[in-house]
Amino acid sequence: MAVPRTLARARLAAASGFFAQGLVFISLTSRLPDITEKWDIGELLLSLLLLMMVLLAGAGSVLAEKVAERRDSASMLRLGLLLVMAGVAVIALAPDRAVFVGAMAVYGVGLGVVDATTNMQAVALEHRYGRPILPSFHGAWTLGGVAGAGLSLATGSLPLGVVAAVAVVPLAVVFAPLLPRVQAVPDTAAAAAVPWRPILLVGLGMVLFYMVDTATQTWGPLFLDDTFDTPSGLVALATLPYLVASGVLRIAGDGLVARYGAVRVLRVGAVLGSAALAVVVFAPTWPVAVLGFTLLGAGVAVIAPLSFSAAARIAGGGPEGTVLDPDARQARVDAVIARFNQFNYAGALLGSVMTGVVGSGSLRVGFAVPMVLILGIVPLARAFAPIGTGVSAPRPSDVGSAS
Repeated sequence: MAVPRTLARARLAAASGFFAQGLVFISLTSRLPDITEKWDIGELLLSLLLLMMVLLAGAGSVLAEKVAERRDSASMLRLGLLLVMAGVAVIALAPDRAVFVGAMAVYGVGLGVVDATTNMQAVALEHRYGRPILPSFHGAWTLGGVAGAGLSLATGSLPLGVVAAVAVVPLAVVFAPLLPRVQAVPDTAAAAAVPWRPILLVGLGMVLFYMVDTATQTWGPLFLDDTFDTPSGLVALATLPYLVASGVLRIAGDGLVARYGAVRVLRVGAVLGSAALAVVVFAPTWPVAVLGFTLLGAGVAVIAPLSFSAAARIAGGGPEGTVLDPDARQARVDAVIARFNQFNYAGALLGSVMTGVVGSGSLRVGFAVPMVLILGIVPLARAFAPIGTGVSAPRPSDVGSAS
Protein backbone atom coordinates (compact mmCIF):
# COMPACT_ATOMS: atom_id res chain seq x y z
CA MET A 1 0.00 0.00 0.00
CA ALA A 2 1.37 3.40 -0.99
CA VAL A 3 2.24 5.73 1.87
CA PRO A 4 0.25 9.01 1.77
CA ARG A 5 2.44 11.98 0.90
CA THR A 6 1.48 13.84 4.07
CA LEU A 7 2.56 10.85 6.15
CA ALA A 8 5.89 10.60 4.32
CA ARG A 9 6.51 14.32 4.86
CA ALA A 10 5.69 13.99 8.55
CA ARG A 11 8.14 11.09 8.83
CA LEU A 12 10.89 13.20 7.28
CA ALA A 13 10.05 16.11 9.57
CA ALA A 14 10.16 13.93 12.69
CA ALA A 15 13.45 12.42 11.54
CA SER A 16 14.78 15.97 11.16
CA GLY A 17 13.94 16.56 14.83
CA PHE A 18 16.00 13.53 15.79
CA PHE A 19 18.82 14.73 13.53
CA ALA A 20 18.85 18.20 15.10
CA GLN A 21 18.94 16.75 18.62
CA GLY A 22 21.88 14.49 17.78
CA LEU A 23 23.78 17.27 16.03
CA VAL A 24 23.48 19.69 18.94
CA PHE A 25 24.20 17.14 21.67
CA ILE A 26 27.36 15.74 20.08
CA SER A 27 28.56 19.19 19.04
CA LEU A 28 28.53 20.10 22.74
CA THR A 29 29.94 16.89 24.23
CA SER A 30 32.73 16.76 21.66
CA ARG A 31 33.88 20.16 22.89
CA LEU A 32 33.73 19.31 26.62
CA PRO A 33 37.54 19.48 26.95
CA ASP A 34 37.37 23.10 25.68
CA ILE A 35 34.41 23.89 27.95
CA THR A 36 36.13 22.52 31.05
CA GLU A 37 39.29 24.45 30.22
CA LYS A 38 37.46 27.71 29.54
CA TRP A 39 35.56 27.66 32.84
CA ASP A 40 38.18 25.76 34.88
CA ILE A 41 35.79 22.91 35.66
CA GLY A 42 37.10 19.66 37.19
CA GLU A 43 35.55 16.22 36.70
CA LEU A 44 33.55 16.33 39.94
CA LEU A 45 32.11 19.79 39.23
CA LEU A 46 31.34 18.75 35.67
CA SER A 47 29.51 15.70 37.07
CA LEU A 48 27.35 18.00 39.19
CA LEU A 49 26.54 20.22 36.22
CA LEU A 50 25.62 17.16 34.18
CA LEU A 51 23.45 15.96 37.07
CA MET A 52 21.61 19.30 36.98
CA MET A 53 21.11 19.01 33.24
CA VAL A 54 19.84 15.43 33.46
CA LEU A 55 17.34 16.30 36.22
CA LEU A 56 16.06 19.27 34.24
CA ALA A 57 15.78 17.09 31.14
CA GLY A 58 13.60 14.74 33.16
CA ALA A 59 11.46 17.72 34.18
CA GLY A 60 11.21 18.74 30.52
CA SER A 61 10.00 15.26 29.61
CA VAL A 62 7.30 15.44 32.31
CA LEU A 63 6.31 18.89 31.03
CA ALA A 64 5.95 17.45 27.53
CA GLU A 65 3.67 14.71 28.84
CA LYS A 66 1.40 17.10 30.73
CA VAL A 67 1.07 19.66 27.94
CA ALA A 68 0.63 16.99 25.26
CA GLU A 69 -2.55 15.90 27.04
CA ARG A 70 -4.13 19.19 25.93
CA ARG A 71 -2.13 19.97 22.81
CA ASP A 72 -0.29 17.79 20.31
CA SER A 73 3.29 16.58 20.41
CA ALA A 74 4.12 18.64 17.30
CA SER A 75 3.52 21.91 19.19
CA MET A 76 5.60 20.77 22.15
CA LEU A 77 8.40 19.57 19.88
CA ARG A 78 8.61 23.02 18.32
CA LEU A 79 8.84 24.61 21.77
CA GLY A 80 11.56 22.17 22.79
CA LEU A 81 13.57 22.91 19.66
CA LEU A 82 13.45 26.63 20.42
CA LEU A 83 14.75 25.99 23.94
CA VAL A 84 17.56 23.81 22.58
CA MET A 85 18.44 26.49 20.04
CA ALA A 86 18.65 29.20 22.70
CA GLY A 87 20.54 26.99 25.16
CA VAL A 88 23.29 25.86 22.81
CA ALA A 89 23.86 29.35 21.43
CA VAL A 90 24.31 30.86 24.90
CA ILE A 91 26.45 27.94 26.14
CA ALA A 92 28.87 28.62 23.29
CA LEU A 93 28.91 32.42 23.70
CA ALA A 94 28.39 32.87 27.47
CA PRO A 95 30.36 35.84 28.84
CA ASP A 96 30.64 34.44 32.39
CA ARG A 97 30.14 31.24 34.37
CA ALA A 98 26.70 32.18 35.75
CA VAL A 99 25.28 32.72 32.25
CA PHE A 100 26.90 29.46 31.13
CA VAL A 101 25.22 27.50 33.95
CA GLY A 102 21.87 29.16 33.20
CA ALA A 103 22.20 28.23 29.53
CA MET A 104 22.90 24.62 30.49
CA ALA A 105 19.69 24.64 32.52
CA VAL A 106 17.65 25.95 29.56
CA TYR A 107 19.26 23.40 27.28
CA GLY A 108 18.47 20.62 29.77
CA VAL A 109 14.75 21.43 29.80
CA GLY A 110 14.70 21.66 26.00
CA LEU A 111 16.56 18.37 25.74
CA GLY A 112 13.86 16.60 27.74
CA VAL A 113 10.99 18.13 25.78
CA VAL A 114 12.56 17.21 22.44
CA ASP A 115 13.47 13.68 23.55
CA ALA A 116 9.91 12.96 24.64
CA THR A 117 8.09 14.56 21.73
CA THR A 118 10.29 13.20 18.94
CA ASN A 119 9.59 9.72 20.26
CA MET A 120 5.87 10.51 20.56
CA GLN A 121 5.92 11.46 16.89
CA ALA A 122 7.97 8.36 16.01
CA VAL A 123 5.71 5.79 17.69
CA ALA A 124 2.60 7.47 16.24
CA LEU A 125 4.12 7.23 12.76
CA GLU A 126 5.28 3.65 13.29
CA HIS A 127 1.72 2.64 14.15
CA ARG A 128 0.38 4.33 11.04
CA TYR A 129 2.99 2.70 8.82
CA GLY A 130 2.13 -0.66 10.33
CA ARG A 131 5.75 -1.86 10.48
CA PRO A 132 8.85 -1.19 12.62
CA ILE A 133 10.49 2.11 11.68
CA LEU A 134 11.82 3.28 15.07
CA PRO A 135 15.43 2.25 14.28
CA SER A 136 15.50 4.61 11.29
CA PHE A 137 14.37 7.54 13.47
CA HIS A 138 17.10 6.84 15.98
CA GLY A 139 19.43 6.40 13.02
CA ALA A 140 18.61 10.02 12.11
CA TRP A 141 19.74 11.05 15.62
CA THR A 142 22.96 9.14 15.03
CA LEU A 143 23.45 10.80 11.65
CA GLY A 144 23.11 14.16 13.35
CA GLY A 145 25.65 13.04 15.93
CA VAL A 146 28.07 12.01 13.18
CA ALA A 147 27.66 15.45 11.63
CA GLY A 148 28.28 17.06 15.03
CA ALA A 149 31.41 15.00 15.67
CA GLY A 150 32.68 15.74 12.17
CA LEU A 151 32.06 19.45 12.72
CA SER A 152 34.01 19.30 15.98
CA LEU A 153 36.93 17.61 14.23
CA ALA A 154 36.89 20.22 11.48
CA THR A 155 36.64 23.19 13.86
CA GLY A 156 38.57 21.83 16.84
CA SER A 157 41.21 24.54 16.56
CA LEU A 158 38.63 27.35 16.43
CA PRO A 159 37.13 29.15 19.46
CA LEU A 160 34.24 27.49 21.31
CA GLY A 161 31.86 30.17 20.03
CA VAL A 162 31.73 28.46 16.63
CA VAL A 163 29.42 25.84 18.19
CA ALA A 164 26.67 28.48 18.29
CA ALA A 165 26.27 28.02 14.54
CA VAL A 166 24.56 24.64 15.04
CA ALA A 167 21.60 26.47 16.64
CA VAL A 168 20.38 27.18 13.10
CA VAL A 169 19.44 23.51 12.61
CA PRO A 170 16.82 23.12 15.38
CA LEU A 171 15.41 26.49 14.35
CA ALA A 172 14.90 25.20 10.81
CA VAL A 173 13.09 22.08 12.05
CA VAL A 174 10.57 24.28 13.90
CA PHE A 175 9.02 25.04 10.51
CA ALA A 176 8.91 21.40 9.32
CA PRO A 177 5.50 19.73 8.61
CA LEU A 178 5.29 17.58 11.76
CA LEU A 179 2.36 15.21 12.26
CA PRO A 180 -0.51 17.00 14.06
CA ARG A 181 -3.29 15.40 16.02
CA VAL A 182 -6.50 15.92 14.11
CA GLN A 183 -8.92 14.10 16.38
CA ALA A 184 -10.04 15.27 19.80
CA VAL A 185 -7.56 14.84 22.62
CA PRO A 186 -8.12 11.30 23.97
CA ASP A 187 -9.26 10.59 27.51
CA THR A 188 -6.04 9.89 29.46
CA ALA A 189 -8.00 7.87 32.03
CA ALA A 190 -7.53 4.98 29.62
CA ALA A 191 -3.90 4.92 30.69
CA ALA A 192 -4.90 3.32 33.98
CA ALA A 193 -5.09 -0.05 32.24
CA VAL A 194 -1.52 0.08 30.92
CA PRO A 195 0.43 -3.10 31.86
CA TRP A 196 3.36 -1.34 33.54
CA ARG A 197 5.30 -4.40 34.70
CA PRO A 198 6.45 -5.53 31.22
CA ILE A 199 7.06 -1.89 30.31
CA LEU A 200 9.31 -1.50 33.35
CA LEU A 201 11.37 -4.51 32.25
CA VAL A 202 11.86 -2.96 28.81
CA GLY A 203 12.67 0.34 30.53
CA LEU A 204 15.48 -1.28 32.52
CA GLY A 205 17.03 -2.28 29.22
CA MET A 206 16.87 1.31 28.06
CA VAL A 207 18.49 2.48 31.33
CA LEU A 208 21.45 0.21 30.61
CA PHE A 209 21.75 1.49 27.05
CA TYR A 210 21.73 5.16 27.99
CA MET A 211 24.20 4.48 30.78
CA VAL A 212 26.68 3.25 28.17
CA ASP A 213 25.70 5.76 25.49
CA THR A 214 25.94 8.83 27.73
CA ALA A 215 29.18 7.64 29.32
CA THR A 216 30.72 7.30 25.86
CA GLN A 217 29.50 10.58 24.44
CA THR A 218 30.16 12.61 27.60
CA TRP A 219 33.39 11.10 28.91
CA GLY A 220 34.85 9.48 25.78
CA PRO A 221 36.61 12.64 24.51
CA LEU A 222 37.92 13.40 28.02
CA PHE A 223 39.07 9.77 28.35
CA LEU A 224 41.21 10.11 25.23
CA ASP A 225 42.44 13.53 26.35
CA ASP A 226 43.35 12.56 29.92
CA THR A 227 44.49 8.94 29.56
CA PHE A 228 46.64 9.11 26.43
CA ASP A 229 48.74 11.58 24.49
CA THR A 230 45.91 12.02 22.01
CA PRO A 231 46.30 15.03 19.69
CA SER A 232 43.85 17.67 20.91
CA GLY A 233 42.13 17.88 17.54
CA LEU A 234 41.38 14.14 17.54
CA VAL A 235 39.61 13.62 20.87
CA ALA A 236 36.25 13.66 19.03
CA LEU A 237 37.29 10.28 17.60
CA ALA A 238 35.95 8.77 20.82
CA THR A 239 32.51 9.71 19.51
CA LEU A 240 32.60 9.80 15.71
CA PRO A 241 33.41 6.11 14.96
CA TYR A 242 31.03 5.06 17.75
CA LEU A 243 28.22 6.99 16.07
CA VAL A 244 29.09 5.77 12.57
CA ALA A 245 28.99 2.13 13.71
CA SER A 246 25.76 2.78 15.60
CA GLY A 247 24.20 4.44 12.56
CA VAL A 248 25.09 1.55 10.25
CA LEU A 249 23.55 -0.98 12.63
CA ARG A 250 20.42 1.13 13.10
CA ILE A 251 19.92 1.39 9.36
CA ALA A 252 20.23 -2.40 9.16
CA GLY A 253 18.26 -2.86 12.39
CA ASP A 254 14.82 -3.46 10.88
CA GLY A 255 16.16 -6.28 8.73
CA LEU A 256 18.24 -7.85 11.50
CA VAL A 257 15.31 -7.91 13.91
CA ALA A 258 12.98 -9.31 11.25
CA ARG A 259 15.45 -12.10 10.46
CA TYR A 260 16.83 -13.05 13.87
CA GLY A 261 14.33 -11.60 16.34
CA ALA A 262 14.77 -8.86 18.91
CA VAL A 263 15.88 -11.20 21.70
CA ARG A 264 18.84 -12.68 19.83
CA VAL A 265 19.94 -9.33 18.39
CA LEU A 266 19.89 -7.71 21.84
CA ARG A 267 21.79 -10.53 23.55
CA VAL A 268 24.55 -10.68 20.96
CA GLY A 269 24.81 -6.90 21.03
CA ALA A 270 25.13 -6.82 24.82
CA VAL A 271 28.00 -9.33 24.82
CA LEU A 272 29.74 -7.41 22.04
CA GLY A 273 29.22 -4.15 23.94
CA SER A 274 30.79 -5.54 27.12
CA ALA A 275 33.77 -6.88 25.17
CA ALA A 276 34.16 -3.53 23.43
CA LEU A 277 34.23 -1.66 26.74
CA ALA A 278 36.87 -4.10 27.96
CA VAL A 279 38.97 -3.03 24.96
CA VAL A 280 38.47 0.60 26.03
CA VAL A 281 39.30 -0.01 29.69
CA PHE A 282 42.51 -1.95 28.97
CA ALA A 283 43.58 -0.08 25.84
CA PRO A 284 47.36 0.57 25.75
CA THR A 285 47.06 3.40 23.20
CA TRP A 286 44.40 5.82 22.04
CA PRO A 287 43.84 4.15 18.60
CA VAL A 288 42.99 0.89 20.41
CA ALA A 289 40.53 2.78 22.63
CA VAL A 290 38.92 4.28 19.51
CA LEU A 291 38.53 0.75 18.13
CA GLY A 292 36.78 -0.24 21.35
CA PHE A 293 34.37 2.69 21.12
CA THR A 294 33.64 1.75 17.49
CA LEU A 295 32.74 -1.85 18.39
CA LEU A 296 30.63 -0.54 21.26
CA GLY A 297 28.51 1.53 18.88
CA ALA A 298 27.76 -1.57 16.81
CA GLY A 299 26.88 -3.63 19.86
CA VAL A 300 24.35 -1.39 21.59
CA ALA A 301 22.88 0.48 18.60
CA VAL A 302 19.35 -0.90 18.47
CA ILE A 303 18.54 -1.14 22.19
CA ALA A 304 16.90 2.31 22.41
CA PRO A 305 14.66 2.12 19.31
CA LEU A 306 13.57 -1.41 20.21
CA SER A 307 12.77 -0.17 23.73
CA PHE A 308 10.42 2.58 22.53
CA SER A 309 8.85 0.27 19.97
CA ALA A 310 8.25 -2.46 22.57
CA ALA A 311 6.83 0.02 25.10
CA ALA A 312 4.41 1.45 22.55
CA ARG A 313 3.36 -2.03 21.45
CA ILE A 314 2.71 -3.15 25.03
CA ALA A 315 0.85 0.06 25.89
CA GLY A 316 -1.26 -0.06 22.73
CA GLY A 317 -2.39 -3.67 23.07
CA GLY A 318 -5.74 -4.57 24.53
CA PRO A 319 -6.57 -7.42 26.91
CA GLU A 320 -4.91 -10.71 25.92
CA GLY A 321 -3.07 -9.05 23.04
CA THR A 322 -6.14 -7.71 21.22
CA VAL A 323 -5.91 -4.38 19.42
CA LEU A 324 -7.66 -1.42 21.02
CA ASP A 325 -9.73 1.06 19.05
CA PRO A 326 -7.68 4.07 17.82
CA ASP A 327 -8.81 6.51 20.54
CA ALA A 328 -8.13 4.12 23.42
CA ARG A 329 -4.78 3.13 21.96
CA GLN A 330 -3.86 6.78 21.46
CA ALA A 331 -4.63 7.60 25.09
CA ARG A 332 -2.54 4.76 26.44
CA VAL A 333 0.48 5.31 24.19
CA ASP A 334 0.46 9.08 24.78
CA ALA A 335 0.38 8.49 28.53
CA VAL A 336 3.28 6.04 28.39
CA ILE A 337 5.90 7.48 26.03
CA ALA A 338 6.87 10.64 27.95
CA ARG A 339 6.98 8.69 31.21
CA PHE A 340 8.94 5.90 29.53
CA ASN A 341 11.42 8.52 28.37
CA GLN A 342 12.39 8.99 32.03
CA PHE A 343 14.36 5.74 31.75
CA ASN A 344 16.54 7.67 29.32
CA TYR A 345 17.52 10.09 32.08
CA ALA A 346 18.02 7.38 34.69
CA GLY A 347 20.54 5.85 32.32
CA ALA A 348 22.05 9.23 31.50
CA LEU A 349 22.43 9.87 35.22
CA LEU A 350 24.35 6.64 35.63
CA GLY A 351 26.43 7.25 32.52
CA SER A 352 27.33 10.88 32.99
CA VAL A 353 27.45 11.28 36.76
CA MET A 354 28.45 7.86 38.05
CA THR A 355 31.13 7.36 35.41
CA GLY A 356 32.64 10.73 36.28
CA VAL A 357 32.46 10.23 40.04
CA VAL A 358 33.76 6.64 40.03
CA GLY A 359 36.35 7.59 37.45
CA SER A 360 37.43 10.86 39.10
CA GLY A 361 40.84 9.29 39.76
CA SER A 362 40.99 7.30 36.54
CA LEU A 363 38.39 7.13 33.78
CA ARG A 364 39.51 3.56 33.09
CA VAL A 365 37.80 2.66 36.35
CA GLY A 366 34.78 4.77 35.40
CA PHE A 367 34.28 2.85 32.13
CA ALA A 368 34.66 -0.50 33.93
CA VAL A 369 31.23 0.04 35.54
CA PRO A 370 29.17 0.07 32.29
CA MET A 371 31.42 -2.74 30.99
CA VAL A 372 29.85 -5.04 33.59
CA LEU A 373 26.34 -3.59 33.83
CA ILE A 374 25.56 -3.73 30.09
CA LEU A 375 25.45 -7.54 30.40
CA GLY A 376 22.15 -7.04 32.21
CA ILE A 377 20.58 -6.80 28.74
CA VAL A 378 21.09 -10.57 28.31
CA PRO A 379 18.38 -11.64 30.81
CA LEU A 380 16.19 -8.60 30.08
CA ALA A 381 16.04 -9.31 26.32
CA ARG A 382 13.08 -11.67 26.78
CA ALA A 383 10.89 -8.68 27.69
CA PHE A 384 11.39 -7.30 24.16
CA ALA A 385 9.89 -10.34 22.43
CA PRO A 386 6.69 -9.38 20.57
CA ILE A 387 3.46 -11.02 21.72
CA GLY A 388 1.03 -12.15 19.07
CA THR A 389 1.42 -10.26 15.81
CA GLY A 390 3.59 -7.42 17.21
CA VAL A 391 3.04 -4.03 15.62
CA SER A 392 -0.50 -3.94 14.36
CA ALA A 393 -1.40 -2.72 10.93
CA PRO A 394 -2.87 0.77 10.93
CA ARG A 395 -6.50 1.36 10.32
CA PRO A 396 -7.46 3.86 7.62
CA SER A 397 -8.99 6.11 10.29
CA ASP A 398 -5.61 6.29 12.04
CA VAL A 399 -3.83 8.00 9.16
CA GLY A 400 -3.37 11.69 9.88
CA SER A 401 -3.62 11.54 13.68
CA ALA A 402 -0.67 11.79 16.03
CA SER A 403 0.34 11.85 19.65
